[in-house]
Amino acid sequence: MIDRYTTPEMARLWSEAHRYQSWLEVELAATEAWEALGEVPFGTAQRIREKLEPTPLDDAFAARVAELERETKHDIVAFTRALSERVGEEARFIHLGLTSTDVVDTAQNLILREALDLILDDVRALQAALKAKAVTYQHTPCIGRTHGIHAEPMTFGLKFLNFYAAVQRDEQRLRRAREVIDVAMLSGSVGTYAHVPPEVERRVAEYLGLVPDPITNQTVARDRHAEVMSALAILGTTLERVAIEIRHLQRTEVREAQEGFAKGQTGSSSMPHKQNPIASENISGLARVMRSNLQAALENVALWHERDISHSSVERLILPDTTALASYATRRLTGVIEGLVVYAEAMRQNLDAWHGLSYSQRVLHQLINKGLTREAAYELVQRSSLTAWETGEHLKALLQADPNNCLSEAELDEAFDPAWYLRFVDEIYARFG
Repeated sequence: MIDRYTTPEMARLWSEAHRYQSWLEVELAATEAWEALGEVPFGTAQRIREKLEPTPLDDAFAARVAELERETKHDIVAFTRALSERVGEEARFIHLGLTSTDVVDTAQNLILREALDLILDDVRALQAALKAKAVTYQHTPCIGRTHGIHAEPMTFGLKFLNFYAAVQRDEQRLRRAREVIDVAMLSGSVGTYAHVPPEVERRVAEYLGLVPDPITNQTVARDRHAEVMSALAILGTTLERVAIEIRHLQRTEVREAQEGFAKGQTGSSSMPHKQNPIASENISGLARVMRSNLQAALENVALWHERDISHSSVERLILPDTTALASYATRRLTGVIEGLVVYAEAMRQNLDAWHGLSYSQRVLHQLINKGLTREAAYELVQRSSLTAWETGEHLKALLQADPNNCLSEAELDEAFDPAWYLRFVDEIYARFG
């Protein structure tokens, strides 16, 4: 999945070679910390780096680790043995006092941080696209819909301003999740620092730009990872929210907007006229996968005692896939928004299509202001509205003919003016600077 949906940058982050390079960075940071404490000969980490410069931890190294893991049945043991083959005698200082998860969890957090940074770049690009549409269509009238039914006038730009605000919240959630996962752990087999003093962890964290996790057992607690996955799942749901709106607007009966349709593109193998919202539908589908992966992350939180490895196999799937899908879906929606085809005239026609029914609340309030009880005013407007639904007559004409109506023609004209509904649009926009 990751190869199909991700950028080269994201694919590199989750490659085996980069994973081992991240392990190496943790191991060498720990070696340097031991050097500072006088437990390892000074310069050991630097000499190891120099020996690896001609032969970096590339795909060939990853293949060797895989070969050794088939024998050892343990990834860190295979990694350290492959490293020893390249480094020689000084490799004996690698992994001093550490347990496997010290390295794996800390390195994985480094990778997650990089992945979230890429996604945050994608999110900001989507924000820019949504904001541009919000500004362009700030004063373009359209009908608002509740329960899928015509409600009252609004502007097309308000839809995108609403989406823009949601994606801003997604950015905030992702930033918080990045902070939550931005921790280092080198506390040993059960979190007691028995074989590696807290000073080593502190120095490693500082070197890697992380902060020490205040308390661990043999793992970084998986509620941290669940929070990352939650932020990604909510982002996916936001993307689907926008995608569903586009899918509805592209329906033949609505046709107020649609995805761009490229030259040479086809919509159906059997119906040449079809132009389908395939990108938006794709985004809706990927959001389901992202939400499903959150469930798996939540299941990972409750581990046995100080650690088991039931979470490990799950994370090898859900972390690369979900970060890759979040990036891909965000970028794909950005392309849809940037290329969106908008039919303002269809919006005007739809606004006027249902016999003035969208102005019923304004009429209701004016009747109340004229002295009718709310119940009497509601019954009057509802009666005429239901007739309008059934006959196709305009609500205003029906109200004018109703003997119980106490509004003048001028007052009715005022009630059916869409501009009245849009008078605070600029004030709403001003909240966003």
